[in-house]
Amino acid sequence: MRKRLATAAGALLALAASILAAPAPAQADTGTAPGFHVADGRLLDANGKEFVLRGVNHAHAWYPTRTAQALKDIKALGANSVRVVLATGDRWSRNDTADVAAVVAQCRQNRLVCVLEAHDTTGYGEQDGAVTLSRAVDYWIGVKDAVQGQEKYVVLNIGNEPYGNSGYTAWTSDTKNALARMRAAGFHHTLMVDAPNWGQDWSFTMRDHAAEVFAADPERNTVFSIHMYGVFNSADKVKSYLDRFTSQHLPIVVGEFGNMHSDGDPDEDAIMSTARQLGVGYLGWSWSGNGGGVEYLDMATGFDASRLTAWGQRIFSGPDGIRQTAQEASVFTGTGSGSGSCAVGYRLSDWGSTFNADVTIRNTGTTAVKGWQLVFAFPGGQKLGSVWNAKAVQQGGEVRVSNESWTETIPAGGTVSFGFNGSSAPGTNGVPAAFSLNGTPCATS
Repeated sequence: MRKRLATAAGALLALAASILAAPAPAQADTGTAPGFHVADGRLLDANGKEFVLRGVNHAHAWYPTRTAQALKDIKALGANSVRVVLATGDRWSRNDTADVAAVVAQCRQNRLVCVLEAHDTTGYGEQDGAVTLSRAVDYWIGVKDAVQGQEKYVVLNIGNEPYGNSGYTAWTSDTKNALARMRAAGFHHTLMVDAPNWGQDWSFTMRDHAAEVFAADPERNTVFSIHMYGVFNSADKVKSYLDRFTSQHLPIVVGEFGNMHSDGDPDEDAIMSTARQLGVGYLGWSWSGNGGGVEYLDMATGFDASRLTAWGQRIFSGPDGIRQTAQEASVFTGTGSGSGSCAVGYRLSDWGSTFNADVTIRNTGTTAVKGWQLVFAFPGGQKLGSVWNAKAVQQGGEVRVSNESWTETIPAGGTVSFGFNGSSAPGTNGVPAAFSLNGTPCATS
């Protein structure tokens, strides 16, 4: 987001084009990441528990004196994360090492995962004064001491909206080079990369090249960020874009979105509901202080949490909103990968009267589990269909799933996965509220 966003020329026509096939992603590295890391297309925290971003953006670069109170207020409203605007010194006054370290400390004090982004790249190739991704990497290297050792709490968003509507075909190579330089400089954080076209990717440049960009990261620890404004003005457009990533097990978040915009009317309800259904993170724009004609994107009037705007009320307290869906990162709660010795991820793909569910059981204990039964209850009258990689029976709403011979053992720290399809009445589907493995309650991830 910039203070005055350009309309993405031809965006709606481009997004309506047919979806092209894309290469399969490289497998994620689930090895020795010291903090947040990507596994099978999902973001896991340092304890191996899946973490779904649910938060907002705060413009620290422009309002540094507001940050301490803003973070307290954002946390009090239920967020688990905040995306913080920083400046490299090329377009706006530089946030130096000491300032960045203070921001990280304030995020940690408020138990918020800190997504730090360099904003001076916004609209490069079209916006006067915007700088390259390479220049953003220079900035991160310059403030490295502020984030080194903070990999459990910090995600680095290399550069905001790194191309406008000109020159964006260079996004793929420039992003690969930026990732390589960050890793060569010793950054082991999860890295986040924004789409071109003012973040909205109407050209599908990020979508169609995400797999090769992910593979270019030596640590396979990159998350992709799409910004959803006027280009994403219907549920079909939102779902088709996010589905493309999740179906390929590529990590995607909605790094910015609003409830209205000068380039069109984003479908915020679809963005939030689809994010919940797919387990995709989102970070709304923005807490307060917008100017240049987009003041309506403020969530709090004058940085006052007691005066939330309609947009602020919607994102924090509405359906699929932050209060309803945010879970605090386990690095703050001290619960590790889950209560007991298991954690369950349930990824739902809902098509109205039919659905698919992909389920992953993680053994968070110190010994292997050999032979298992997972029990849960459907929340809305769903009916079980066919099952793969497991066996299942349903009695009323309760479902009991047991292993096949090839999924019998869950190693300590390892996972097994299975899936099934089913039917439901439109609008009644949902994710089960609780799971137990061999009688032990599991955390959800």
